[in-house]
Amino acid sequence: MAWYFTADTHFGDPRVLRIDRRPFGSLAEHDRALVERWNAAVGAGDEVWHLGDFARGDRARVEDLLAQLNGTKHLIIGNNDGHATLEASGWSSMAHYRELTADGVRLVLCHYPFRTWNGMGKRAIDLHGHSHGRLKPLTRQIDVGVDAWKFRPVSLATMLAGRRYRVT
Repeated sequence: MAWYFTADTHFGDPRVLRIDRRPFGSLAEHDRALVERWNAAVGAGDEVWHLGDFARGDRARVEDLLAQLNGTKHLIIGNNDGHATLEASGWSSMAHYRELTADGVRLVLCHYPFRTWNGMGKRAIDLHGHSHGRLKPLTRQIDVGVDAWKFRPVSLATMLAGRRYRVT
């Protein structure tokens, strides 16, 4: 089992093509590509933490998307997660904020980036979305949004391999 993190997929939301200038010709192409890239990265037995802004659409559409995506899926609620996302079956857990330890690394998860966070002075890493790859990170702070990671979830191992994020 591997740990994966992502955010800001915005499935079904036409605004991302314009505002975030995502390189897809249509919203259908965008959604297909994100599903394919998710499943190419994540295996059925992996844990995925989605740090908010999952999808627009009705509950059936959200549940269909969740069923297509590999892994055990957890949601950290974002500002664009509506009732359909929050009421959809397919999430193993749901919260606005979470602290956890994965592979011996202490993580603080929230949709929004923090200026400071619990455990910051003790090597805890802040994982967030919301900024769509546009925010200069602090030390041990990582934007896990798809705009920052080639439109796919990123593994904890990949993040920790980056020199600026090493925790040891």
